[in-house]
Amino acid sequence: MNPENPYSWIEKSLSAIHRANWHRSPQTIESLPGSLVQVEGRKLMNFASNDYLGLAGDDRLIQAAIKATQTYGTGATGSRLITGNRPLHQQLEAAIADWKQTDAAIVFSSGYLANIGAIAALVGQRDLILGDRYNHSCLKNGAILSGATFKEYSHNQIEELKTLLEQHRHQHRRCLILSDTVFSMDGDICQVPELLNLAAEFDCMVLVDEAHGTGVLGETGSGAVEHFGCTGKPLIQMGTLSKALGSLGGYIAGSASLIDFLRNRAPSWIYTTGLSPGDTAAALEAIAIIRAEPERRQKLWQNIAYLEQEFATKLPSCWKILPSQSPIFALQMSDAAAVLAAGSELKAAGIWAAAVRPPTVPTSRIRITVMATHELEHCQFLVNVLSQFGNP
Repeated sequence: MNPENPYSWIEKSLSAIHRANWHRSPQTIESLPGSLVQVEGRKLMNFASNDYLGLAGDDRLIQAAIKATQTYGTGATGSRLITGNRPLHQQLEAAIADWKQTDAAIVFSSGYLANIGAIAALVGQRDLILGDRYNHSCLKNGAILSGATFKEYSHNQIEELKTLLEQHRHQHRRCLILSDTVFSMDGDICQVPELLNLAAEFDCMVLVDEAHGTGVLGETGSGAVEHFGCTGKPLIQMGTLSKALGSLGGYIAGSASLIDFLRNRAPSWIYTTGLSPGDTAAALEAIAIIRAEPERRQKLWQNIAYLEQEFATKLPSCWKILPSQSPIFALQMSDAAAVLAAGSELKAAGIWAAAVRPPTVPTSRIRITVMATHELEHCQFLVNVLSQFGNP
């Protein structure tokens, strides 16, 4: 250690990150979001976005955000409990609750804040949290920050979760089970009914993260809870406004008492500036569009079905595709160096796809995401490029 420079360790840590091929840097989009985007001066087919329904560039959302900004200004100016509460916030929360068929909802300034705030409010040092090993970072960090005893079960292994409950539940005051519904880096789905059955058996709360299910799954697009026919059952539904809804923010939907409790105990809601009027209005407009235009979601699932079929029959053996039940396809590769090279090769061919590496995921992969606004020729081009991958 250098006693004259307490920050010298940072350069050494960065060097280690580079050696492991873990270093990351942002790439700048220079156009409206959509199925085609301009990145570093080039038009690329966008298979890297979470904008599953193509709403982030929809003019109706843009106009709603402009109108709200003209009416209420650019920022909420304070926390919701002081100067940051606007009629739009309450309208959005009512719209979410109606869509999710819950008593109430509460909107946070990001999905990350929604999870860490809700978890910290619900459990503490006397309690137990059990979470899927592949859960998103915000669920994991929320569990750690809560101070509760935190244990993970193997991905989607319900029997292992039951064993952990049998071993540990009786030692703790409360228990909270955490799971993504759609796992963002693999594309598969948790079995919500089985989680709820275990929760009833062992007197547990359940919080499901619908970040990648909202707008995508279910008869009305409200998420995996609706998809599995679990609407109205006792659980806590979290989701984001920043993916299929094309805006920014997060929410918790549930019973009236739960939402009232979070308003009084969730630190990331109490002590954070409210969601901007523009973002709030855009999300409100997105929900209205999703409910009024089911054909948008139907087009998304047509694209998913096409790629599932084409990937199964036309891709070379170098691509190991994980099972998916969503717009997310994970194409595993051997290591970080290989996936970085693959990402560069795809970009050179005109495709923008995410090269995802540890520690974000246990194994490196190209993460491909499909949008409702992808045309058939976009999907065909993707399959053709991937099918030729590695050929001279």
